[in-house]
Amino acid sequence: MQHLQIPEPFNLIALDTVGSTNTEAKRRADKGTGSAPDCTLVWAKEQTAGKGRRGRSWNSPPGNLYTSIILRPDAPVSDLSAYSFIAAVAVVEALEKFSPTNHQIRCKWPNDVLVNGKKAAGILMETASGEGNRAKWLVVGMGLNVESFPPDTAYPATSLRTEGWDASLEAILGRYCERFLHWSRRWESDGFDAIRRTWLVHSIGQGEEIRVRLGDGEVTGIFEDMDETGALVINEAGTRRRITAGDVFFW
Repeated sequence: MQHLQIPEPFNLIALDTVGSTNTEAKRRADKGTGSAPDCTLVWAKEQTAGKGRRGRSWNSPPGNLYTSIILRPDAPVSDLSAYSFIAAVAVVEALEKFSPTNHQIRCKWPNDVLVNGKKAAGILMETASGEGNRAKWLVVGMGLNVESFPPDTAYPATSLRTEGWDASLEAILGRYCERFLHWSRRWESDGFDAIRRTWLVHSIGQGEEIRVRLGDGEVTGIFEDMDETGALVINEAGTRRRITAGDVFFW
């Protein structure tokens, strides 16, 4: 196994098997800073009950990357959506470091990373609020298909090995943590705009017609922008519409 190097102040908890890194991270976060200080990283080689967005299961065999970062930001819960985009940009920049030539790495709203047009990584955030709706803790989960990928997904998936990459889990994780820390500090010092602009540079579909599946139906429009809150902005038959939750599909 390659030696793992992660930057300070990350506190690593490495596990062979866990039900879900997010569930384990939340359990530790609830115990307080003594059990899980800010920047605690939970990393598991396998999940037996991995979770995706909206309660979906996440196929989690050995060989892929499963992580959850515990944060204790001094901020309102309503401001923490930025971390989904921080994580996405960090994944992209980690993959760019190890990518073979002529591979496309893109962010797909709201929290996926695509490799050559297929889903390779997903992000799941969970939080708990305290007095005044300020965050007690935030968990940023990230799963990356390295060795394998599930064949029966709503959106086509892939893995790094399938696409011809040979980077190790340890190398990718170390770089991901480095870039996550960089963008977290950038958000704390400068706000969301730099992250938003960087995410858009790496995004897929801007300026194109997309379909967005909502909880109560589907809308079609031109993907114009992502606003200062992280909402997707589409032009639906001449009307600009903000979307805060949904699944994006391309034609």
